[in-house]
Amino acid sequence: MIRTLIALFFGCFFSAPGFSNPGRNLEVRSPDGELALAVEFDSAISFLLIHEQDTLIHKSTIYLQLDGDRLLGENPSIRTMERITRDTVIRTNLYKKSVIVDHYNEVTVWLDGGYGLVFRVYNEGAAYRFFTELEDDYLVYHEEAQFNMEPDDKVIRSYVNKPAESDYEQQFFSAFENLYDTSRVADVDSQRLAFLPLLVERANGKKVCITEADLEDYPGMFLTRSADGSGLSGVFAPYPEAVEAGGYNGNQLLVKERAPYIAIGAGSRQFPWRVMAVSVKDSELLDNDLVYKLASPSRLQDEAWIQPGKVAWEWWNDWNVRGVDFKTGINNETYKQYIDFAAAKGLEYVILDDGWSVKGAADLFQVVPEIDIKLLASYAKEKGVGLILWAGYRSFDQNMEEVCKHYAALGIKGFKIDFVDRDDQVAVNFYYRAAETAARHQLLLTLHGMYKPTGIHRTYPNVLNFEGIYGLENMKVAPPETDLVTYDVTFPFIRMLAGPVDYTPGAMRNVGYGSYYPLYSEPMSQGTRTRQLAHYIISEAPLAMLSDSPTNYLAEEECVDFIASVPVVWDRTVAIDGKVGEYIIMARRKDDEWFLAAMTNWEPRELRVALDDFIDSENYTIEMFEDGMNADRFAQDYSRSETTLPKDGILKVSLAPGGGFAARITPKR
Repeated sequence: MIRTLIALFFGCFFSAPGFSNPGRNLEVRSPDGELALAVEFDSAISFLLIHEQDTLIHKSTIYLQLDGDRLLGENPSIRTMERITRDTVIRTNLYKKSVIVDHYNEVTVWLDGGYGLVFRVYNEGAAYRFFTELEDDYLVYHEEAQFNMEPDDKVIRSYVNKPAESDYEQQFFSAFENLYDTSRVADVDSQRLAFLPLLVERANGKKVCITEADLEDYPGMFLTRSADGSGLSGVFAPYPEAVEAGGYNGNQLLVKERAPYIAIGAGSRQFPWRVMAVSVKDSELLDNDLVYKLASPSRLQDEAWIQPGKVAWEWWNDWNVRGVDFKTGINNETYKQYIDFAAAKGLEYVILDDGWSVKGAADLFQVVPEIDIKLLASYAKEKGVGLILWAGYRSFDQNMEEVCKHYAALGIKGFKIDFVDRDDQVAVNFYYRAAETAARHQLLLTLHGMYKPTGIHRTYPNVLNFEGIYGLENMKVAPPETDLVTYDVTFPFIRMLAGPVDYTPGAMRNVGYGSYYPLYSEPMSQGTRTRQLAHYIISEAPLAMLSDSPTNYLAEEECVDFIASVPVVWDRTVAIDGKVGEYIIMARRKDDEWFLAAMTNWEPRELRVALDDFIDSENYTIEMFEDGMNADRFAQDYSRSETTLPKDGILKVSLAPGGGFAARITPKR
């Protein structure tokens, strides 16, 4: 039942800490009353974020600078306001839960000068956005987005992976992949850009995850330490005026000249939401829906054709298949092996990654002679498997409509678009054009070389996966000191709050602490075998990649059979417990089955999981994959067992260093 209360109001002002003019202040509180966004309209517009009596974000100024010396936010004059309380649900078949509670309080403020703001507060966070109602189009020269905090607050963030001495222009060209760095706010490097989401931790353990939502027709936001050192400030890539082909195999568009402004604005438009997700317990970050809720609803009339699933992936394992009578590689025979494997294990897709089209041509109609797309698509169809094709940015962009039409007619099911590596306004608009065009031809998209998700997967549900993560693929080349195990128990609290991840798990060659080294053709993962299985439950990915070789999987059939059994979208998610950088325990349900997973950092850990908090233990049996007795020495050691759940409802889980746990909980038949 939808319960909506709408009322115009002309008062509701309060005296917020740090504000000098009580007569021009307003407050928006969360439905439970614990979180407040306090806004002041004085000589400028500023806000505070307060949880109970704790100020999480101190007085922070916001404004938009347009052409003609127009400053939206300077000496604001309020015309009218509207307050809304909404309590409804969002239903979806392509997410980590089928029903999303959408309960918030909101104030919309119209100001003289043809602009306004919307302030919205949920129990789990707050957001604001600008909007304009102008007659003419305009240029946006600058957006001031401040997030001020205590100098000793901790910031956990990923810097753009460029040398510290690189200028902003170099940093704007980014794959949005890096490990996390932690420091005091006062010690954040003001010369380096951090990409979103990032996490701020107060001394009392409360946390604020800062990101953005509904990013459309506007550049993405980076954060860096503000000039006065009082917190973090937004930085936006200027509008690209001139680009040229270059980069990876000529498949990228490199910016050669930028305008003095960051965006071209339509007369009437909504700007992206600036999002602040709030948690008292770390585990609350594992099941936060703010970005999805704040995104524009689906623009597709028909979503029934969208089929999530698992994907046999060849690039990470370097097209390696053993025991065959042909040379493996980018050729028809190898892909038939992958298709046969996918069909045998019930996997929905096989991907043809980089290499099926002629390198350097940036033309997706030029296919290498070793590949016959029509033949492979027909063969895959006979086996009940779909094919997904890799596509570079430039090659997809320059013939988008023709490419989608041609390959959809051949039976191709989607594209993996790669190497955009930008989030300026032009790049952001490319993704929306790609999503809309692909949807018209009933094609799925998985997006690589991309910034974090900001809700396009709700607006265009055919967009299923996003990179913007330092995933397993890096372990082909990462230096030995790389610590992906700690990253594994960090990114779900931060990056995954924004949306699905294309982490690409599933390694069957696993090594413990100190044993990893980069190996391109026969790569390995850090941590235990069961950790790789746990990824399929913890990591959200409607297109879940199986990164290892079919040969390696078929030698470990009970592991691959378990992976194949794990759903990729869910009816319910329960974040049981966790601590950023230390461990995670999570349960998810699809239909009448539950899947349970845990991971730890390099510390061994004994966990107690109270099953009765979400299921009736007496009515279920459990299939468990646990770290083996010697997994601390030999990471591939694991044990599998099937049993009834403990009568007391408490499941004890032992994790080796870098370990994991994965289980399937099934009703008694």
